[in-house]
Amino acid sequence: MQPNRRPDVCGPADVCVRRGRLVIGRLLARIALGCALVGFSVAVAAQAPLSVPPSATVAATPYRINPGDELEILVWGDERLQRTVLVLPDGTFAFPLVGQVNAAGRLPSDLERVITAGLQPQYKGPVPQVTVSVKKASGYQFSVVGKVRNPGTFTPGRYVNALEALAIAGGPAEFANPGAARVIRKSGDQLYVVPLRLQDALRGDTSRLGPNEIPRIESGDTLVVP
Repeated sequence: MQPNRRPDVCGPADVCVRRGRLVIGRLLARIALGCALVGFSVAVAAQAPLSVPPSATVAATPYRINPGDELEILVWGDERLQRTVLVLPDGTFAFPLVGQVNAAGRLPSDLERVITAGLQPQYKGPVPQVTVSVKKASGYQFSVVGKVRNPGTFTPGRYVNALEALAIAGGPAEFANPGAARVIRKSGDQLYVVPLRLQDALRGDTSRLGPNEIPRIESGDTLVVP
């Protein structure tokens, strides 16, 4: 009586080898097809136009100079007239051969024209190009007071709205009432109140907010959160 033997699943050895090669070939074919599809998708994505949200294409608000800003002024070709100046609390600064320049509320390009006109009598021909840039926007400041986590005066270096100002101050503290928040704004020697609707924004509901209900913070504003 012959001993029991396990049945040969593959059969002869050469049959097993052929089957193994067939399986491996199919796997390699699938991998190659997957790589080709991935490469095609990448190529299509690269050629497709980039979709940019409308808000990202809106030009930023030009920065207007504030008292306390530090300006860099260059007159090309004349190193004697290259200056870094600080805008005084009255909104002016002094520049050689031009005198006192009123800068507050103006754009850098406005100051370039003013300085060019002031230098014109000093040149027989055209005045060299004048460039004015804001080196430090330290004059744009606002305060946040009341029931916020980090009250104080802030210099963000960029324009912010009332909601961003609240976030910079750490957000509302416990028992705060953001729905009653107001901005106190100075206009000359007078103060007036700017109403807000922060409560809806904090809930994530912007459907009823108008363009002026989360206003931009102006330099010198005070956000009050009761």
